[in-house]
Amino acid sequence: MSANLLGQETSPYLLQHKDNPVHWMPWGTEAFERAKRENKPVLLSVGYAACHWCHVMAHESFENPEIADLMNTLFVNIKVDREERPDVDQIYQSALALLGQQGGWPLTMFLTPDAEPFWGGTYFPPSARYGRPGFPDVLQGVAETYRSKPENVAQNVTALKDALGKLAENKAAGAIDIAVIDHVAERLAREVDPFHGGIGSAPKFPQVPIFELFWRAWQRTGREPYRQAVLNTLAHMSQGGIYDHLGGGFARYSVDEMWLVPHFEKMLYDNAELLDLLTLVWQETREPLFEARIRETVGWLLREMIAEGGAFAATLDADSEGEEGLFYIWNEEEVDRLLGPDAAIFKRAYGVTPNGNWEGVTILNRLHQIAQLDDATEAKLAECRAVLWREREKRVRPGWDDKVLADWNGLMIAALAHAGLALDEPTWIAAAERAFAFVRDHMTEGGRLLHSWRAGQLKHRATLDDYAHMARAALALHEATGDKAFLDQTRVWVQVLDERFWDAQAGGYFYTADDATDLIVRTKSAHDSAIPSGNGTMLAVLTTLYHRTGEEVYRTRADALVTAFSGELSRNFFPLPTFLNAVELLQNALQIVIVGDPKNADTAALRRAVLNRSLPNRILSVVPPGTDLPASHPACGKGMQNGTATAYVCMGMTCSPPVTSAEALGNALERR
Repeated sequence: MSANLLGQETSPYLLQHKDNPVHWMPWGTEAFERAKRENKPVLLSVGYAACHWCHVMAHESFENPEIADLMNTLFVNIKVDREERPDVDQIYQSALALLGQQGGWPLTMFLTPDAEPFWGGTYFPPSARYGRPGFPDVLQGVAETYRSKPENVAQNVTALKDALGKLAENKAAGAIDIAVIDHVAERLAREVDPFHGGIGSAPKFPQVPIFELFWRAWQRTGREPYRQAVLNTLAHMSQGGIYDHLGGGFARYSVDEMWLVPHFEKMLYDNAELLDLLTLVWQETREPLFEARIRETVGWLLREMIAEGGAFAATLDADSEGEEGLFYIWNEEEVDRLLGPDAAIFKRAYGVTPNGNWEGVTILNRLHQIAQLDDATEAKLAECRAVLWREREKRVRPGWDDKVLADWNGLMIAALAHAGLALDEPTWIAAAERAFAFVRDHMTEGGRLLHSWRAGQLKHRATLDDYAHMARAALALHEATGDKAFLDQTRVWVQVLDERFWDAQAGGYFYTADDATDLIVRTKSAHDSAIPSGNGTMLAVLTTLYHRTGEEVYRTRADALVTAFSGELSRNFFPLPTFLNAVELLQNALQIVIVGDPKNADTAALRRAVLNRSLPNRILSVVPPGTDLPASHPACGKGMQNGTATAYVCMGMTCSPPVTSAEALGNALERR
């Protein structure tokens, strides 16, 4: 077989490679059967459409006829979109880590015809440089080792396979005390950059779950350093070059410690997580900068990231016209020409200089003065930004990956619902409902979710993350709309997870279902990755379901989930913040019940008093008169006072006295 077989795929990333002289095959049985027939090792290349270094390696090596000939002669070559197949990517990224190498994309792994890894790396240049061997030398060396030293390959395969098998061996222990979470927060806070915010030094990623953990720690303990860590980080990110000051939205990460120079791709999941955190913090601070970034990011989302059918697209590329960041950068002459007499004020505010701040050009930023200016100046700067944005719209746009991913959509649907409630923007909630309806109605077969949709084609079984984040989205929309259908849908998805993903022996949810047949191992973890942990998210989902339904089965499963992974704290707590945040929710859920007609002004006023506050542990229910709460609910049997909408604030089995005014409810929430 001598052909590139990617032309029939729907993934924009795979289609980017359909004209390579490499004889690429998609992941599947056919490719591995061919490797067995021809007795060749497999070269697995994993990347994604918005990945700059994936483009670089493609141009340097996969489009090079001589290198492609080597690949075709020595290997069966498989190309995978890591966004379409996160299950495949997760396994081989873990294998690379077990080899002692830093993971990332493009991922280049060498496998046996049984899909077992024996060596790998990430980006390889076409000739030796950057301290890396040249790709042709790697190809020849690996192929020669596979042919002449099978015992070495077998030794690596056995070691890696045994180690990968242990990825499903979670360490169980008992319950987790809040004091333990406080200790984790204290330890993690030592890693925060006190000047620029964020964790560590360059490169810097948003690490949103960690900063939510800090925010929660500040609310529990009153310790100001936690609050400052969150505010400083969000302010620097919001004013840095990692933020698109003209079009809205955040890039994936910063290559420097100041948040100035981004890797320019925009990912749906990053923006969802940051939107959620910005909303939570804005509810407390009312910081105008954070509100602006929320509104601008939602504006970008609804303007540029709506895929066919109303769901949200995956990514925007880092590159345009073959150059990273070209769409986003400016030089002084352009700014002078476009803004005329207003150029001087804009250049001062956004750091535009003759020599630029990155490779001779300027990435717009306001890092030299984080605080916003007076209203008149900010209004003038907004006019200037609009002029530059209109000009930028004439440029060649970055590539758009419009595939719909269930897990990433779940993250954004929930964030949009939360932001819509907090900022009283019903159109945002309506957009979240449309996206949810698309995933629910068009990405389900035989009662099971699927992971990816594009161009009318539904592909790939759903992972734990798909179910967990869509279930969380359903609960967010249930809170936002009061529509019981969202609660019922959550139950359906949780039932699938319990039947097909739960580990009956050791507890916890596997990443893949029990009928996944094309993977060498089923992994299981509570660690956050690029997106929040599926097991951590499910702990929050189960907790919320228990409080909204009163059904003990959900509390029992939540407790079992804590037990399954609590021992991981003694191994490495750094990647566990989503799980720990959910543990706090389980122990300290703040149940707020408003009894009243949802359409009446008095009910709306009480609801707004709740939504105006930063309450990460809130479980809010608006109950029409005559509707019974679950028998186990501490507010069961409580009703309206004197025909007026009435609120109860409950923790554990104790509720506040009934309150009927927004001011009194606010005071009750403050006391709690």
